[in-house]
Amino acid sequence: MSVILAYLVAALFYVLIGWYFWRTKWQVPGRTAVTAALPAPVERFAILLPLTIHGWVLYAAVFAGSALTLGVGHAVSAVAWITAVIYFAASFFSNLDGLQTLVCPVAAVAVLLPLIFPEAHPLANTEVPAFRIHLLIALLAYSLFTIAALHALLMDLVERRLHHAARPTVFANLPPLLTMETLLFRVLWTGFVLLTLTLGTGILFSEEVFGKALPFTHKTLFGFISWCIFAALLGGRLIYGWRGRVAVRWTLAGFAALLFAYVGSKFVLEVILQR
Repeated sequence: MSVILAYLVAALFYVLIGWYFWRTKWQVPGRTAVTAALPAPVERFAILLPLTIHGWVLYAAVFAGSALTLGVGHAVSAVAWITAVIYFAASFFSNLDGLQTLVCPVAAVAVLLPLIFPEAHPLANTEVPAFRIHLLIALLAYSLFTIAALHALLMDLVERRLHHAARPTVFANLPPLLTMETLLFRVLWTGFVLLTLTLGTGILFSEEVFGKALPFTHKTLFGFISWCIFAALLGGRLIYGWRGRVAVRWTLAGFAALLFAYVGSKFVLEVILQR
């Protein structure tokens, strides 16, 4: 019961923080970008409370036994937690006030997923160092691309509203679109490097455990499709200067392929096929 309560408390605090930033950063008229760029310390560190509770329940569930236990609910919850941690760290270097209203509700839903999908099996071969490295890098890559997808959605919303005569006051509190675009591609480049390392360490892990290169599976296929999409986007940015809605669409397409690669396969195996 105490563990379930911890899940609910973490979700509640995520919702409250997201609601607070929606009211203060998005709906208050007259706020300027300069004011929003320097949030009060309480505002900045408030997310540490649900992050701490979320991290504790995740650790207790994933490291409950001698082997790592990671079902689809815990996997998505872990990605959301790392996403929020990366966001919190990045907020010290960039103005990310607009993302708080998007990140917190996502984390609130994700923290409850282990209660909805509690089925989790111990992962095999977790004693192999290559697998642990592969898992860590993969979670970091997924988290960065989650931030990129949320950021792309926010950019698309801003761009669609730029041509409206009556613009909501939210856009006065966000960084300029070019600044947001620059930040998006920084995240994409970092995520792409980690995704490349994920696929590389996956091949190393497969050879070390099974004696052969990465097998052709659903996860492998969509993983390489996602890598190709992000490679094409970043190449198009360097060669043709892709930006705006083109960048947004390619980012969301690559993220969708990445979801099918891991979360989709785990959902089918664990929830639908009960394996």
